[in-house]
Amino acid sequence: MKLFLELFPIIIFFGVYKYTGDIITATAVLIPATILSVGYTWIKTKKIEKMQIVTLVLIIVMGGATVILKDKTFIQWKPSVLYWLFAVVLIGSQFIGQKTIIQRMLGAQIDLKANIWKKLNIAWFLFFTGMGALNLYVVFNYSESTWVDFKLFGATGLLFLFLLLQGLYIYKNSETQDTPPSP
Repeated sequence: MKLFLELFPIIIFFGVYKYTGDIITATAVLIPATILSVGYTWIKTKKIEKMQIVTLVLIIVMGGATVILKDKTFIQWKPSVLYWLFAVVLIGSQFIGQKTIIQRMLGAQIDLKANIWKKLNIAWFLFFTGMGALNLYVVFNYSESTWVDFKLFGATGLLFLFLLLQGLYIYKNSETQDTPPSP
């Protein structure tokens, strides 16, 4: 359900864009869809994650600028700005505090050595930095329609692939995985 709630605004944006062919209208619908998604999460769980708040604020601000100024540039830059904000937080956590942000988020569920947590954190930093650059590459080198398709299918697909690879890496390096007894 959580995944659906996070993808709901993107799917609505995609559907409205494909139906109308107008990115301004799709963005105008994206803003309340995101507010509804976050609001529903709040009603059900009585908490909202920081990432959801940052995403909501960026959609309201950059989506609002897109609608008010009728300039698609703002909504097209939003994913890159969000990815790069995540990247800054991730790399900052390498140097601030005893644990990286990834370890703080997942450390209660997964037992890994400190150097593995740092490698995971750097991998996420590189992923988000690359995704921000890739988003802008698509914006500047392909049609608006291609960018909308990339936003739903390409970026989401790359995230799922990265998560799968991270899961395999975590499994391989887990301290709690079953090890055969010594002879």
